[in-house]
Amino acid sequence: MADAAFYFDIAGPASYFAAERAIATLGAPAQWIPVLQTQLGDPPPIDRDQLALTARELGLQPLRLPRAFPFDSRTAMLAATYAKSIGRVVAFSQAAFRQAYAGGHDLSDENYVLIAAAACEMHPRAVLAALRSTLVASALERACGEAREAGVRTLPAMRVDGDIFEGPALLELAAARIASAA
Repeated sequence: MADAAFYFDIAGPASYFAAERAIATLGAPAQWIPVLQTQLGDPPPIDRDQLALTARELGLQPLRLPRAFPFDSRTAMLAATYAKSIGRVVAFSQAAFRQAYAGGHDLSDENYVLIAAAACEMHPRAVLAALRSTLVASALERACGEAREAGVRTLPAMRVDGDIFEGPALLELAAARIASAA
């Protein structure tokens, strides 16, 4: 079985689109690893019209971007890092992505992060403690450093047995690599 990882940042709409398709497209389990795009380099420019078109093409709910967009994702990514430590990173991340891109909520606001956490049965006090934990912050920084060392430059990205896939076809390329390793 291939060693596969999906790197994402909740502030990135491309990460949202990939996250919505990852499980069905990959055909195999992958680790979901929260990292901050700002730790890897400047985020790519955003074309709002293209984002809306992509959401429609993927059959997703109409895209509703937060008023403050792009938003600072550090709070959400700390929560995602905590969720990873308790086995809930996929559920939390999908709920958070939907809060941001289907609900139009700014996830730099703790309240919206807590709503996403509640959707996957994460206790609000535990999440609030995690948001202030130096251990969680260190784990997020470590994940960012490991992603850089692996060769990740932009998000979303996939790593399969040491190969990095980025760009619009990353899931299909990663799925082909996973299938060839089976």
